[in-house]
Amino acid sequence: MNFVKSCVPSVPSLSRIGDVDVLDLGDGENVINPDWLDAVESHLDVVEAHDGPRALVTRATGKSWSNGLDLPWLMAHGEQMEAFSARVQALLARVLTLRVPTVAAVQGHAFGAAAMLALAHDQRLMRIDRGYFCFPEVDIQIPFTDGMCDLITAKLTASAAHESMTTARRYGGSDAAAVGLVDAAVSESELFDEAIRRGQALAPKAGATLGLIKAGLYRRPVATLRGGGAE
Repeated sequence: MNFVKSCVPSVPSLSRIGDVDVLDLGDGENVINPDWLDAVESHLDVVEAHDGPRALVTRATGKSWSNGLDLPWLMAHGEQMEAFSARVQALLARVLTLRVPTVAAVQGHAFGAAAMLALAHDQRLMRIDRGYFCFPEVDIQIPFTDGMCDLITAKLTASAAHESMTTARRYGGSDAAAVGLVDAAVSESELFDEAIRRGQALAPKAGATLGLIKAGLYRRPVATLRGGGAE
């Protein structure tokens, strides 16, 4: 998990372009805290309530896509750490198995738990010339939970998982694409349009069957993220 300093809170919002729901994480550090989770979970309820063709693109603006967990909030609410961690992991499992196709449009930094959230999407696009994708846990001396470890290793090759998890390497867009952290690195001007294009193309796949396929494909990380243990 990544811990960062809080700044002015950004409130995630939801809009729609054609068959694509756009979840905008905000224009600040977009750190993860209970209010942020409340908003994201509420927006996902709306996304999942729709029938017919549908996809989700998750974007942000500014320097960061999301910088991870909200350190000041955690320091002030240490007694809630266990419940909060469980809630973050439940969100990762939910995004991993959404019944709609998902695309993360990563225009800036994605650190720690936020990088895992991006990884939980079906596809990830990253700006080629700015921002880092990073799991800093080894540097901040906080081990991965079993669920987070299972998510990362389910999505990446063994070599990419090992390097990214044990070195805290900060990957720029091209390097992230080369090792499979993201599917493609594109220019800033292309990023959002390409994410919408991919979402629109995949929108007809939405439905219960897609959700069941993803739940089966990722049954191990889903089980450990939700606290049920691996099969």
